[in-house]
Formats: sequence, structure tokens, C-alpha cells
Amino acid sequence: MHGGIFAPLVRALAPHRTLHVVDLPGHGESDWNGTDPFTLRACIDAIVPLVPRATWIGWSLGGLVALRAALDGNSHLNGVVALAASPRFTRAPDWPDAVEDSVLEEFARGLEIDHRATVKRFLALEAQGSDHLRDDLRFLQGEILARPAPHPRVLVDGLAVLRETDLRAELPELRVPSLWIGGRRDRLVPWRALEAGARLAPGGGSVQIAQAGHAPFLSHADEVAGILLDWLPARAL
Repeated sequence: MHGGIFAPLVRALAPHRTLHVVDLPGHGESDWNGTDPFTLRACIDAIVPLVPRATWIGWSLGGLVALRAALDGNSHLNGVVALAASPRFTRAPDWPDAVEDSVLEEFARGLEIDHRATVKRFLALEAQGSDHLRDDLRFLQGEILARPAPHPRVLVDGLAVLRETDLRAELPELRVPSLWIGGRRDRLVPWRALEAGARLAPGGGSVQIAQAGHAPFLSHADEVAGILLDWLPARAL
């Protein structure tokens, strides 16, 4: 994905806040040399020089980028919003509300064989659960073509980040406000995982969008914008 997918949320927030919408390395218009590893810290290092101090809002994989930056004590962050993102994406004996590692492993294999078909399957999974499934899927499919296609290597590395990252042990050390927003019908990041993440973070808050899936900023952009504006009434988003 790239920053263009936030268009509905940007339209809702732009009259009230200054926004800086980024493409992660190797996605959309963002450069990537094709050889450097795609990691959370590589993403942070690419973003920090380009944006002022702000609250970072990250969706899914982007949520891990935002959380990692906040946990690193980055002075660029006023706060962090995990949008359909949890501190650990894959299931474990002590973390049942997550996807099986085999699901992401299968997508990784598919990317090696036919990345376009695999991306379409992943988009369908992201849209599942929304009460606007067809509209969300149509938007995702159209928007992903609006900017250059991501490098296949970045997609594989991104899945590896989702499979391997576990920030749970560090969350009690989070020193900025955090908000966790998720859809009750999310098939990729179950709502209970966001609740658990919020409980681990000091002062963390969580909000559920009852009729949303993995992309609540598409299906319920105005509602998500209202939640954000209420949470940080006096700060730049």
C-alpha cells in the first residue's frame, strides 16, 4: 500500500489539522535501492528527516513502524495511533488473537510466484468483515494502481516484519500517549489484540469500530477522524 489509501481520512481531517502523508520505502513514490533490507528502523530513518514533530498514525504494518519509533524514544513523536495494528501480528500460545504464521508464510510464497495475484488476494482479506466490503475492495484495488507498484522484494520483507516483530515486552516502557483503533470484524488483526496492546501501554486507550474490518479509515472515515480529533483536541495530527 501507499499513502494514497488514506484519502478518505485525509479529506475528513485536512480542514482541522496539518497532515504529512508518507509512502514507506519501496512503496508508491518512495525510493528504495532494491538492496537495503526493508525494516522498521529503515522506515523510521527515512521518515524522520522529512516531517516535523507530530503524532504518527500507522495502519497495519505502518502501525508497527509508528510503535517502533515511539518505543525508540524518538523526539519527533507527540503520540502514536495504532490503526488496525497490534504489537504482534502472528499467533502464539500466549497471544491467541492473531493470524496463524502459516497464513503470512503462504502469502510470502505466493509473492515469489505471482506477486500481482497474491496482492489481490491480500486486498480481499483486508476488506473482509467491512459492511462496505465491495466499496472498500474497489477503492483498494484502484488506489494501489494510482502510484508505482511496490517492489516485490519489499513485499516479501514486509511480510517477514509482520511475522517476526513482537513489541509486547517493550510496550510498558512507552512514554508517549497511544490510541488503538480497530474494527470488530477485522480478520487480520482481531480487536482483542488491540485491546491487549492498549492495556500493555501506560495510559493507552482503545476504540472499536463495530461495523468495520481491517480498513476502518475507508469504511468509517468520518468516525475515525472524529475519534482522532477528540483524542488530541489541541495537538497537530
